[in-house]
Amino acid sequence: MASSLTKGAAPQETTPASSGKTFLGHPSGLAILFMTEMWERFSYYGMRALLVVYLIAGGPDAKPGSQGGGLAMPEATSVAIYSVYVAMVYLLAMPGGWFGDRVWGPRKTVAIAASVIMAGHLVLAIPGKPTFFVGLALVAMGSGLLKANISTMVGHLYDGPKDPRRDGGFTLFYIGINVGAFAAPLVIGTVGQKYNWHLGFAIAAIGMGIGLIIFLLGTRHLNAKSSQVPTPLTVAERNSWLKKGLIWLAIAAVFYGIVIGTGVYTINWALVPIALLGLFIPIFVLARIKRDKELTETEQTKVSGYIWFFIAAAVFWMIFDQGGSTMSTFAEKKTADNVFGFDFPSTWFQSVNSLWVVALAPVFAAVWLALARRNREPSTTVKFAGAMVLVGLSFVVFALPMSMASDGTKVSPMWLIAIYGIQTVGELCLSPVGLSLTTKMAPAKYASQMMGVWFLAVTAGDCVMTLLITAGADLNGIGVMLGQAAAAILAGIGIWLNRKKIIGLMGDVR
Repeated sequence: MASSLTKGAAPQETTPASSGKTFLGHPSGLAILFMTEMWERFSYYGMRALLVVYLIAGGPDAKPGSQGGGLAMPEATSVAIYSVYVAMVYLLAMPGGWFGDRVWGPRKTVAIAASVIMAGHLVLAIPGKPTFFVGLALVAMGSGLLKANISTMVGHLYDGPKDPRRDGGFTLFYIGINVGAFAAPLVIGTVGQKYNWHLGFAIAAIGMGIGLIIFLLGTRHLNAKSSQVPTPLTVAERNSWLKKGLIWLAIAAVFYGIVIGTGVYTINWALVPIALLGLFIPIFVLARIKRDKELTETEQTKVSGYIWFFIAAAVFWMIFDQGGSTMSTFAEKKTADNVFGFDFPSTWFQSVNSLWVVALAPVFAAVWLALARRNREPSTTVKFAGAMVLVGLSFVVFALPMSMASDGTKVSPMWLIAIYGIQTVGELCLSPVGLSLTTKMAPAKYASQMMGVWFLAVTAGDCVMTLLITAGADLNGIGVMLGQAAAAILAGIGIWLNRKKIIGLMGDVR
């Protein structure tokens, strides 16, 4: 039976979605997915908080007096690696959704993904540059497999896209993400930055292990659709995919063998092709889905409307994801790390966004629900437009402390706390709404894969950052910062001005 997130199936007595057990008024399976995602995000954001400071540690761009033992890379290279890594996590969500739709089903894919993530963190715990990049690749692969499928399973818990609990459920799920993301820098960041980098990575592995156990023990609370493979591969298709994969692997091996053998290899030979790939793939995937003749006319129209939201999200994440790179290095070297005589590591700033989310998400969920009851809830287009303007304004504000710190002065932590706060309000207008919107507008044939498409917006945004860095752009330059701010604000205005056209393309989705 094909899994569809665009139309609700009749409730079945045996499905958790129709049972009497609830989690804060939602299906009990949401608690399992909430906890699984919370621990996965704990492991991911803990490692991410350490990433840039670990890469520059021991090198010329490290903070004086900070712990050594890192990879001693230049700041620009470290930020580019960070951007490519985040891009790959979200790029791999697309094949992750494909595996959920066509090979293992969402539930099995998530279990395998969590195991791969845990293994990746364990490899990161082993000192050495080769092990570091192997571990990073494993975490990216596992995260890609997990992301689209666990979000799809949240959608399975509800009675179709018109279930009034659906947006609230995704908002609660988003809180789980941010509980893990809040705790991770405080625990993993402190241990890694203050005591031992690799012990911090090991703690991330333990966190993912806990999440895996919770998921395996709680699968009986999930909808039966989560175990099904909606459109299984035929034997011929499986052989064709395997052949194509081996051909591309051989091409890559020959190409990089020549580059390395001739002695011209630098890290940009890896970063630039990946970044270009991260921009090409979203365009190719959306075009392929849009041109699929098996889609109904209504589904194709919705895909056209969805492209507007995808482009807006890419610009949003281009700025937002610099919280772990540009803003992280600013926190490390140009922001005071002492408040009322209490010293704290710069990785703690990585918890600020999540703290804002945990504080504000319930408020937003309640406000959206109250406005919906009065038939006054803002449309998705209005929410997206507001998010774009807010994230742009956050970088306008960021330009102020950046200018103040240009002479070596360390600025107050309140600047970063305020900037994260502005970005968080924008995030709550875009991210949980975008997750829910994707499950509503996804063609039935591409149920899990469309969640992967949503995450490709992050890939596109981060790949633009990578290309800017490798081209020599100074992300710490006020001109570059204000240019990004202008791009986001103009994108928000563009969505606002075209909102009627976009709403028309969305069909019955609002």
